[in-house]
Amino acid sequence: MLIVTGGAGFIGSNLLRALNQRGDTDILVVDRIGANFRNLSDLRFSDFMEPEAMLRAIERGATPPRIEAIFHQGACADTTESDGHYMMENNFSFSRELLAFALARRAPFVYASSASVYGANRTTLAEPANERPLNLYALSKLAFDNHVRHAARDAVSTVVGLRYFNVYGPREAHKGNMASMAYQLFCQLRDTGVARLFAGTDGYGDGEQRRDFVFVEDVVKVNLHFTSAPPRQQIINVGTGKSRSFNEMARILIDLRGGQGGIEYVAFDERLRGKYQSFTEADLTALRTAGYSAEFTALEQGLAQSITAWK
Repeated sequence: MLIVTGGAGFIGSNLLRALNQRGDTDILVVDRIGANFRNLSDLRFSDFMEPEAMLRAIERGATPPRIEAIFHQGACADTTESDGHYMMENNFSFSRELLAFALARRAPFVYASSASVYGANRTTLAEPANERPLNLYALSKLAFDNHVRHAARDAVSTVVGLRYFNVYGPREAHKGNMASMAYQLFCQLRDTGVARLFAGTDGYGDGEQRRDFVFVEDVVKVNLHFTSAPPRQQIINVGTGKSRSFNEMARILIDLRGGQGGIEYVAFDERLRGKYQSFTEADLTALRTAGYSAEFTALEQGLAQSITAWK
């Protein structure tokens, strides 16, 4: 059996879809169901648990006897969440128990970390000197990464943390304000004809803040790679390795709409001051050294594929 936590979520459901496409259906989905239920309606899996039930099953020794791999995608991904207890329960405590379970079973464990741990640092090698979280979400992700560095140092099975950069693509509509900027700009153009971008901040011009936008199908391929590759214990960036501006993204979306729409610049949200990443770009050295050689989808192609699902 395979385990996918966050299986009804954005990345988790795309991962579940890829597993189905290769013939895997004996899958335990661990998640909480709400507006994300639509992501599961066309997918196949053999069992379902909420996170609390999963923890109880681990405590009782009532988990499936054979676990082929664990894809741990579940988390509170709200970067504006201010409840520290809630954030750490979801993103640290549950992850810690699941890691211990995976290590005891010697099951490959590939989990979602986040490029948010780098904060405003432009150097994105996964080393402590470069890690400076700007919000509670990022801190929770770094806390678990640091736990992994300690707990998995003598592991014989795979434990790989994937630091996702700015992921976009199908099956993210349920995320609301936490959906990717790609999806949010698409919705703005569709509904109002105008893409709204931040005016200049942190030394960047209007709409010129830059992010490493990575297509969700590429993220899924990296996850699958590390559960089948030789065992390793490492934290690895997952992005394209090339930053693009929000202006570029908006213009691509406008072009894909046949040139319909415009761009409006709005004042920077002061609530984000000191908590906002104006630049992200993945250093892919560790990913390439680990044997993943596939090229990443260009933003133009990824958006073209995405809008078909978003319409």
